[in-house]
Amino acid sequence: MRATTMLSRILGIKKTLVRKVSFVDGALVADVVPTTDVPRCSGCGCRTRAVHDRRARTWRHLDVAGMQLKLRYRLRRVRCKRCGIVVELIPWAPPGSWFTTAFEDMIGYLAQHAAKTIVAGMMRIAWATVGAIIERVVARRGPRDLLDDLVDIGVDELSYRRHHEYITVVVDHGTGRVVWAAPGKNADTLRSFFRELGGERCAKLKNVTIDMSAAYIAAVKEAAPGAQIVFDKFHVQRLAHAALDEVRRAEVRESRDPATKAALKHSRFALQKNPWNMNDIEHEKVSQVQRTNKWLYRAYLLKESLAEVLARRQPNVAREKLVEWTDWGARSKLKPFVRVAKTVRKHLEGIVAYIATGLTNARSEGTNGKVRTITRRSYGFHGASSLIAMVFLCCSGMVLTPVFNVASTH
Repeated sequence: MRATTMLSRILGIKKTLVRKVSFVDGALVADVVPTTDVPRCSGCGCRTRAVHDRRARTWRHLDVAGMQLKLRYRLRRVRCKRCGIVVELIPWAPPGSWFTTAFEDMIGYLAQHAAKTIVAGMMRIAWATVGAIIERVVARRGPRDLLDDLVDIGVDELSYRRHHEYITVVVDHGTGRVVWAAPGKNADTLRSFFRELGGERCAKLKNVTIDMSAAYIAAVKEAAPGAQIVFDKFHVQRLAHAALDEVRRAEVRESRDPATKAALKHSRFALQKNPWNMNDIEHEKVSQVQRTNKWLYRAYLLKESLAEVLARRQPNVAREKLVEWTDWGARSKLKPFVRVAKTVRKHLEGIVAYIATGLTNARSEGTNGKVRTITRRSYGFHGASSLIAMVFLCCSGMVLTPVFNVASTH
């Protein structure tokens, strides 16, 4: 069997012939040509016989026997009536890339399961090149339209670069997949999502789970007035937990007895835990707070009673109990809980909607946790576009399979 025929079968690229094989600087170089005589425009795909010029070019392919394999071809630039002068469409590589499609798909597959540093070292390319390839793979292999058939969505922001930059992420509650992401975390960012979604599809939205961000609330009410805004219990309970800790710190500052001050400091985690998760020592710490500090114990009771209300399953009963809780919080003489009571009263219907629908931002928070893991293993991102590409690569349901150089079976 001739070497060119053997390499053609190893490559397994359709509509491609290997004309010549040589070694150049320790790399295996295969001179290839498309099997089609008439070139196609890489912009619109139309056939055109008007060739403007030819330029020699090489593309990196998957390694063979530990050696780099490069494909070489005198690429034609054609005059397309629609697109002007552009390069021709070739079967082994996407337009504008110096790597073959198989090589880029392998990078995408590896990036779904390993850190970019590992991928860069394994495939012998630059770290920044991995990010550029991932963006092209997502654009080429990702779902065509993730915004169809959206009914219940979750919106949350994600920080990166030491919390100085943010992206807004939209998750489909039905599938658990990320369907949209963009830099920023303000109302204009979310408005751009709704503009892309369009008025007809916005009208189909039933529930939107968000945190209590005034910017997000304004954008949802403006673009999807028929959708119910849902505030899940985790965001509400977080307000109560933060208020409880604020009261505890204030009591520590005001205490003059060193023993009491130390006891209050060490009660932090016991007060924040659920009663059924406490051990005997933690129960004793709470009992000591009950005996020695009425203000902190009142804050603890407010936190626990709010959790009990949010655990109910009857929306009408929960609404009544929440109104009672806000009255108690407003009369508690604890400034942090007075603020929480005002917030709960302001967003009462959105909180009750959580009890009626059972929808939470758990999917969005879970996605954020996964993205943070991706960020850590990638040692950060220099820009939002690279992070968003990784989010779609790993969290939008893309399924990539490893590609190896295998002989053709025909």
